[in-house]
Amino acid sequence: MCFHVSTYQEPENLERNFKVKLADESLRPYFKQPHYHHNGFSHPNMLVIPQENSAVLAPGGWGIVPKDRTVEEIKPYYKESVKYGAGLNARSEKVFQHFLYRESIMEKRCIIPVSGFFEPHEHKGKKYPFYFRDKENKPLALAGLYTLIGTYITFTILTREASPLFAKIHNKKKRQPLILDADYAHNWLSMDLTQSDIKDIINYTFPEERLEAYSVSKDFFSPKVESDVPSIIEKVEYAELA
Repeated sequence: MCFHVSTYQEPENLERNFKVKLADESLRPYFKQPHYHHNGFSHPNMLVIPQENSAVLAPGGWGIVPKDRTVEEIKPYYKESVKYGAGLNARSEKVFQHFLYRESIMEKRCIIPVSGFFEPHEHKGKKYPFYFRDKENKPLALAGLYTLIGTYITFTILTREASPLFAKIHNKKKRQPLILDADYAHNWLSMDLTQSDIKDIINYTFPEERLEAYSVSKDFFSPKVESDVPSIIEKVEYAELA
């Protein structure tokens, strides 16, 4: 699963990489603040590229909410849905059947640009946090779905069965976010895709050689420690994992 990400690249970097513009200039100071650890269960505001206007970066709340809810009902819905993962992730295998995802899969797909993301590794009953990012430190394009609640975007990150690298590290759940390269990301936002086209993209495997993954501090797991700091994405080696 993918419940924790980092977004430390500035909007200008995302604009260059994805050839888009920030939807609202007044938001630039807010999104220039780097975040080294976003905990999805706090439902942070992040930038997404929505299918309906794929030329912009728009703010959205992490955690998809049914479109028939009101803005006032978003927070209560998050509390209600926490036992189901709080809308943070959507299994790509279920997008055409699930009551919520099937409303978005054809016309409300999105890209979520992130600097990297975290997954847990289990070794002899203990958990160790690992961080994944592009080897060249470029932003990663995660595939997602969204709904519009009034004018407010709520989104979820799609997951898929783990590739060999992710299965080795995320060795309990053996899942991973759906990462897309530039061409697939562009296609994901197309208005002309058929179900077959969408399934082809969902089955895409991002080249593992373009990623690096390494263990980080166990402070990541502690609610008593501030983890939204640069040091949380620094490598920490554990002798027992060698």
